[in-house]
Amino acid sequence: MTAIKPETETEYDVVVIGTGPGGEGAAMQLAKSGYNVAIVEKHKALGGGCTHWGTIPSKALRHSVSRLIEYNNNPLFSGPGWQSGMTFSHILHYAESVIRKQVKLRSSFYDRNDVTVVHGKASFLDKNRIRVTKLDGSVDDLITKHVVIATGSRPYNPEDVDFSHPRIYDSDKVLSLSHEPKTILIYGAGVVGSEYASIFRGMGVKVDLINQRERLLSFLDAEISDALSYHLRNSGVVIRHNEEYDTITGYDDKVVLKTKSGKTMAADCLLFANGRSGNIEELNCQAVGLEPNYRGQLEVNDNYQTAVENIYAVGDIIGYPSLASAAYDQGRICASAIINGDCDKVLVSDIPTGIYTIPEISSVGKTEEELTEMKVPYEVGRAQFKHLARAQISGADVGCLKLLFHRETRELLGLHCFGERASEIVHIGQAIMEQKNGGNTIDYFVNTTFNYPTMAEAYRVAALNGINRLLQ
Repeated sequence: MTAIKPETETEYDVVVIGTGPGGEGAAMQLAKSGYNVAIVEKHKALGGGCTHWGTIPSKALRHSVSRLIEYNNNPLFSGPGWQSGMTFSHILHYAESVIRKQVKLRSSFYDRNDVTVVHGKASFLDKNRIRVTKLDGSVDDLITKHVVIATGSRPYNPEDVDFSHPRIYDSDKVLSLSHEPKTILIYGAGVVGSEYASIFRGMGVKVDLINQRERLLSFLDAEISDALSYHLRNSGVVIRHNEEYDTITGYDDKVVLKTKSGKTMAADCLLFANGRSGNIEELNCQAVGLEPNYRGQLEVNDNYQTAVENIYAVGDIIGYPSLASAAYDQGRICASAIINGDCDKVLVSDIPTGIYTIPEISSVGKTEEELTEMKVPYEVGRAQFKHLARAQISGADVGCLKLLFHRETRELLGLHCFGERASEIVHIGQAIMEQKNGGNTIDYFVNTTFNYPTMAEAYRVAALNGINRLLQ
């Protein structure tokens, strides 16, 4: 590889590999601080997996299907003559328009901040030299003082499953679904599997959701997990817990999955949504002495610095929490560490979880199970959405807001929301949880006037409900 003569050799202060959230966050912070930055992207369009195969397209799909469900359930639009269905290709077309807008926006960021964008596959020659192989086979060498790896991840594809089969998909490939399935098997009931179960069921597809664990999304508060299970089942999703596949076989007209427990299931197609792997293979990490773990992820310290002093890593390539929102912040913190030599900033410990099922879920802080195990004296305040005027008006009356707070100090310890706009609602409570010197108190929600009618009013209702429990 080193015998190839590069077309150009260009020097930079920092080379960032990957234009997803983590890479963008790092590049923008560095460029605004006066650093000469290049960012490398292997694909033709900027934005990384978040924009093209993950967060943006799946959430655009979810939004369209959610509006379709709302439309079909609204009595204003019932009766003959109203369209009640939508094809997967129609919904994908909407997602593609959102992706185009995101790519245009993200591209403008690099232009405005004088960040050099280099398209091609990046690999290490040594810790200060990156070789970029372009689509036409030519190579450029980038000489740099620092490197930020932000190459993201991809769906895990086990070797015994034939992903080249036209009816077997992973969460990237499913975005190119060309036929309209009437039935689907979804293997893996994590965040991605649960979200796609909601999406396909909302389109009228019969869904079997195969879960390897005892309950859905076991990291959630059990009450919220139970609520998701109930509403998925109520919509017609068949959930099969504690199951592992033995074989997955694709045929011309169907896919057959056999479980280790002896069950056989068949459907028009199968979505395999069980884990992700870091995009590390093409980087030639052995040239700099970096060793990824079995998931293709790199270990970093609090400054997002790898075992090699001038090489940093952010986003999915370092594992938890594998969220686009956190990756942006990781990129900025990493950039601050490069600029200052060290960084006293840390990622906020209470990172909100946003799960875009139908209805959606969001939470931050401790669960009831965690507080019970920690022997913390807590109380619960709940607001059912069906009791909120705004929810009744909008027809989004499924769900609730649940506040967990300390019985003695009245500090908010955790909040969990299930229902429409949950990922928006959660941030009010998150902001209060981060307040210091007595600012974190459930009394804030009682003593603050909320607009009426709003979904945010759920905080006042839940706080009053919890405080009333203290008086019993």
